[in-house]
Amino acid sequence: MIMRKISSFIVRSHKWLLAFWIMITLVMGYFAIQLPSLLEGDGFRTDGEYEQVEEKLNEDFDFPESTFLLLFENNSEDTITSVLEDIKDLEIASRIQSPLDDESMQKDKTAYASIHFSEEPEDMKAAIQQVEEITGKVEGVSLTGAPVISEDINKASQEDLKRAELIGLPVALIILIFAFGTALASILPLIIGGITIVVGFGILALIGQDSQLSIFILNIAPMIGLALSIDFALLFINRYREELLKQEKTEALKTTIETAGRSIIFSAVCVFIGLAAMSVIEVDIFMNIAIGGSVVIVAAVLCSLTLLPSLLYVFGANVNKWRLIPFQKDTTPRWRKFARGVMKHPAWISLSALVILIIGVIPVTNMNLSIPTINALPESYDSRAAFETIDETFLGSEESTAYIIAEREGKWMGEDGLKQMKDLQERLSAPEIVAAVDTLYTTSEINSPEQLSSALEQSASRQQLEPAIEQFLSGDQLMIPVQLKVAANSSEAQELMTDWSNDEWEVSMMFGGQPKFNQEIYTEISDKIGLTLTIIIVSTFIILMIAFRSIIIPLKAILMNVIGLTSTFGILVWLFQEGHFGLNEADIALILPVIVFSLVFGLSMDYEVFLISRIHEFYLETGDNTKSTIEGLASTSKIITSAALIMIVITGAFAFTGVVPVKQIGIGIAIAIFIDATVIRLLLVPSLMKLLGDWNWWLPFSSHNQKGKRVSEKT
Repeated sequence: MIMRKISSFIVRSHKWLLAFWIMITLVMGYFAIQLPSLLEGDGFRTDGEYEQVEEKLNEDFDFPESTFLLLFENNSEDTITSVLEDIKDLEIASRIQSPLDDESMQKDKTAYASIHFSEEPEDMKAAIQQVEEITGKVEGVSLTGAPVISEDINKASQEDLKRAELIGLPVALIILIFAFGTALASILPLIIGGITIVVGFGILALIGQDSQLSIFILNIAPMIGLALSIDFALLFINRYREELLKQEKTEALKTTIETAGRSIIFSAVCVFIGLAAMSVIEVDIFMNIAIGGSVVIVAAVLCSLTLLPSLLYVFGANVNKWRLIPFQKDTTPRWRKFARGVMKHPAWISLSALVILIIGVIPVTNMNLSIPTINALPESYDSRAAFETIDETFLGSEESTAYIIAEREGKWMGEDGLKQMKDLQERLSAPEIVAAVDTLYTTSEINSPEQLSSALEQSASRQQLEPAIEQFLSGDQLMIPVQLKVAANSSEAQELMTDWSNDEWEVSMMFGGQPKFNQEIYTEISDKIGLTLTIIIVSTFIILMIAFRSIIIPLKAILMNVIGLTSTFGILVWLFQEGHFGLNEADIALILPVIVFSLVFGLSMDYEVFLISRIHEFYLETGDNTKSTIEGLASTSKIITSAALIMIVITGAFAFTGVVPVKQIGIGIAIAIFIDATVIRLLLVPSLMKLLGDWNWWLPFSSHNQKGKRVSEKT
């Protein structure tokens, strides 16, 4: 009844709706072009001790807010001096550390300088450009550092998006032409996809003015939005063309909105839930993708259910004109034959399909997850090469530093405070992976609290120790750098941070530094992933149960999705970690399992909903489960296959991009959809529908079953 009212409203108001979409597209287009400049950071941030310690280090201990690194290769001292003087004259840096003043920043013919900012510049992009204008004139000088790398990832993301669109959209158009055969029907889904992205980007730009959005949104949002909106339009137009053969355009459009429109809404809700569930994990990138994905989903649904019907009403039967390829023979009989073949041997087919999926699952046990770092950036960028050179030559990637803020009531410089400082130093030094703990004792080379207390009482020695006191102390706060023998992303470093955070200390202790950052990100994901998956699975189950008045259909769909996605992760491990098909060996991005599961679980429900909806329609008409499954599969397989191909092409096009996490996510979604559209949708679904028979439509505590209801109605 509700869908009938909506369809009548859309038909009556199609002119107003067209005018509204023209206006909103122009307005949002103005904001959309501003989105790339509003994105910053990789999104790996969570509220916790790491953030609090960073704030204290910046405000109380004069740590820089941000830092550029300058790599000098085969440069003379005069060149280094000249470059650093030119940068100093810009008056944008608070402090510059020159390799000419610190031997540890020089090795053979390689050196590096640090350009520190006490406050992050209002326009970091402008600061980078100013420094690059100076370094670009001198051979052998390269600019890098976290802000530079972040800006380069933004550039790479924009280039990747253009590359993916140049590959994906033309191939999608070819698929649409073969699916529909006519020009207008083929172009309409791309128009809907384009408007969805423009409107989505415009809304995100408005959001980005008040909230920090990750640069990865620039790839993930259009990947989701284009794939979904084109799929929705494809399925909607296909149903409309079917209905045009039976009735005039007004009634055909109403029927299409009531049937395909209802399926689109259910599908979108499933995808929306998957994205919204990610926001449970309080890491910025998940919340950003949840926001970005939700915005483009809403835009895709509104476009598909208001703009597209309005356009179809205007074009009417002309949607079938301007044929580009000869009239295609109806493929329904071939799909019907295929469905009958599958259902003749349901047990063997389902078993074979499960074996294929389980083979894909095997490599999952070897999955290595890591937070994307410099290796997320394409190798062609100078900032990556420069950072890797500095890291390998000077910093040591297999070492890391944790920063601890200890706070006590009373002064640290008193005898009790000095004893407590010594106790902390000894306790923090105890783990085997700790290389050194820096305090006043190590700087002064005095080993006992009594001797240090005595030295502080003498004015001459006190004056010598004053720089160290200022370095380590600020009011009641003591800053303790702890050098670790292991990398920040190692399990040993994370376990140590967890143990220290859970231990009882005599004073208030806060832990920071890169090891703590990694530990907090991993812990937040591992603690919340169960809740995220539970929300997705339970919500999807309830929605599908309401949609199909069945308990078996949703259980079966969820189980198949979980197996299919696990198999996808196994294939990704085989591709990326083992470096097959020319891919460079790389760990799986920590975000990938969560994002791919959350997205694909909803996306694959698109096809589940469209297929089962048609089977359900036939079942209500005939009460025959086997015949309904055959007819449902036969009538939807061509269009679902086309929709899946488009989804695979749009997401798989990101395989040709350079930002590694985006490449992994794009390939992951493409593989998952391929598995879903072939092994699951064409083999497992019909074979299991046959095996379960009328039990497919069983709903406990129902006063009557669906078959009985329709049979009685026909009688």
